[in-house]
Amino acid sequence: MEAPAIVAILGAFFTLFGAILVTWGYREEKGYYDDIVRRPDARQFVTRFPPKLEAGGLKAGGFIGLAVGLVLFILALLLWLVF
Repeated sequence: MEAPAIVAILGAFFTLFGAILVTWGYREEKGYYDDIVRRPDARQFVTRFPPKLEAGGLKAGGFIGLAVGLVLFILALLLWLVF
């Protein structure tokens, strides 16, 4: 395989992985808030204590993965055009 193809494959992998993480993070966050709303005691929803950081971490990691994947894919296109 040539270098641009390998970089393009890595870019596609990171982009797909990032999209999966972002989707997973939004689903976790939605599930968390839906569970809290169904409870009779909505103290956690109002005060946001204790904080649940897993969904935020998944979304942040997903956005980083998307950015890395897009940069790698653009780099592959540039390498393909140059070589």
